[in-house]
Amino acid sequence: MTAPRVVQGVAGASGAALGLSVARQLVALGAEIDLVISAAAERTLAEECGPEALNTLQTLATRCHPLSNMGASIASGSVPVSGMIVAPCSMRSLAAIAQGLDDNLLTRAAGVQLKERRRLVLLTREAPLTLAHLRNMTAATELGAFILPPVPAFYLKPNSISDIVDQIAARAIDLLAITTPVARQWAEPAEENHSVINQN
Repeated sequence: MTAPRVVQGVAGASGAALGLSVARQLVALGAEIDLVISAAAERTLAEECGPEALNTLQTLATRCHPLSNMGASIASGSVPVSGMIVAPCSMRSLAAIAQGLDDNLLTRAAGVQLKERRRLVLLTREAPLTLAHLRNMTAATELGAFILPPVPAFYLKPNSISDIVDQIAARAIDLLAITTPVARQWAEPAEENHSVINQN
């Protein structure tokens, strides 16, 4: 069975740990990763996750592509991949994707997913949101992208920031539908199940 090939973009928004978690979980699933990182994301990785974070992320990837390499394989729809995750996704990258600018390899690769009707998951990170942000999210959704703001699943009672990050990353991977779901799922409390059964 051929391993799924996933494009992973990392843009310059806060939340660099999401990119590391996505990469680790994709590798654990046996996926190949085509990685493209913006210059701003390199700085954010260093500031939020430490000086070795960039190297760690690049080591996890199967292929690393320079942001300026518009001739990379992932810039063409003729190269089959299983989809793309941008984690985190800055408002700048969101705007470029929503407007079809394709002005660097990250946004071009995202545009390829949309034109080929493949899955594109954008972990958009900003707060509060301006009307421009909301309109760009709407436009990207209308084009076929999934907008997944990194919102914690507090109902799972996470014990750490790592729990929160890993759950959000797992949800993003699940949206690609390349494997059985990996994210922790909501479980109805036993007493509620019992109550419903007694009412029937």
